[in-house]
Amino acid sequence: MKVLADQLVLITGAGSGIGKLMALLCAKEGSRLILWDLNKENVEKVASEIKAKGGKAWAYQADVSNKDMVYSLADKIKKEIGKVDVLINNAGIVSGRPFLECSDAQVQRSLDVNILAHFWTTKAFLPDMMKTNHGHIVNIASAAGVVGVAGLADYCASKWAVIGFTESLRFEFKKQKLKGVKTTLVCPYYINTGMFEGVKTRFGFILPILKQEYVAKRIVKAIKKNWAELLMPRIVYTVPMMRILPTFLFDLICIILGVSASMDEFKGRGADVQLKKIETKPAAAAKPKGKKR
Repeated sequence: MKVLADQLVLITGAGSGIGKLMALLCAKEGSRLILWDLNKENVEKVASEIKAKGGKAWAYQADVSNKDMVYSLADKIKKEIGKVDVLINNAGIVSGRPFLECSDAQVQRSLDVNILAHFWTTKAFLPDMMKTNHGHIVNIASAAGVVGVAGLADYCASKWAVIGFTESLRFEFKKQKLKGVKTTLVCPYYINTGMFEGVKTRFGFILPILKQEYVAKRIVKAIKKNWAELLMPRIVYTVPMMRILPTFLFDLICIILGVSASMDEFKGRGADVQLKKIETKPAAAAKPKGKKR
């Protein structure tokens, strides 16, 4: 089992939701935390909470989709704090609209935050992990990355990409015999955070809306045990097997389970708020100062 004590753990989207909860759990394990979030106030509060309990944490405001900002902050961290041992790519957004109702800006933002940001953060920190043959890349995808969902075209596309990206990395590490560099892919069903407020599930005993505390604990456990994949709930593991069925039967099962209707009453935070934050930032804000998401 991996020991997280004194490991430098970087979490994107650490200002709220499961990002915040994972940070608090890793702090209990004795990890040193690098916290990135677009919301400066939130991420600083999380860092302060960790410090108040005797932990070590550094908070940075940043837009993970901004490649230059990611690389600049990564250099700053490596020089001032040290090598990142565990990278948790958690930041994500959802527009939650039928495909043709998503603006071009929303589609672009979904891909920028949900998948391209993984490329930039991984490129920034993976080389040091490979040099020392020690590190862990954790990518938070979604059950929507294994099943298409009506109203989540851009989100599903980005999460399917995360799955392919993580699997490719795993095989690259195996091919290069880097046994000390691990990957963990996380695919949860809907979580009871504001991100998916309003979503419904037809059969809660089969596909429950997951509690964020439960999800955070399971992810930290998966990291400690070096699990390659963590899908929640367990029925998600059966999806690849169900794809052996004819397409019309697979679709029927999804319809019966209510997957296609799950977004009908979606409210959520949406990508609009994040787009507004990015668009209204002064030009100087593109230059990192020290706090990030």
